[in-house]
Amino acid sequence: MKKTIEYILSAIVEKGDKIEVDEQEQNGIINFTIKVDKDDMGKVIGKNGRVIRSIRNVMKIPAIKQDKKIYINLLEN
Repeated sequence: MKKTIEYILSAIVEKGDKIEVDEQEQNGIINFTIKVDKDDMGKVIGKNGRVIRSIRNVMKIPAIKQDKKIYINLLEN
């Protein structure tokens, strides 16, 4: 799932080399922490949070297939 998030983000941001995705799993819950360049933050969030919400919704599909919950947090790099 980490590779999928990195792929989606690389298509959105201009500075793809600054993308960092950290994955931690505990008790069937996967926490992803995404860090992007501060100039690309607005693109990842999108208008009214639509882009990040869409990324979260798309990533729920493989998580549901694996019987896990997924949380995606966005941090400024």
